[in-house]
Amino acid sequence: MPISTAIKGLQSIKSMQSVVKSGIPNKEDSDFIKLYMLEKERSRLKSEETRIVQRMEIIQGRLKEIQAYYDEKAGEMHAPEPGTKMKRPGKKEKSDWKTMSIDY
Repeated sequence: MPISTAIKGLQSIKSMQSVVKSGIPNKEDSDFIKLYMLEKERSRLKSEETRIVQRMEIIQGRLKEIQAYYDEKAGEMHAPEPGTKMKRPGKKEKSDWKTMSIDY
């Protein structure tokens, strides 16, 4: 069985280990690509920030509405209206319902 030296032209093949040249021919190009990618990321993050800020405004408004409702209801619970009577533990409260017997 012949060894690889018998194949014509195999000695002239260079492996990637023996190649010392950079994959990017001009080092300046990589800076431009990096700047381009950073600019894209910056614009994406800016648009994401505006969406988050808008959402936060909606959330803060809703939280203020809920807090105002809580404050209103808490004020009503702590200060009873003058026309209503307080329940006394010993007295039975009269019901507004009337019972009737029905003959069939």
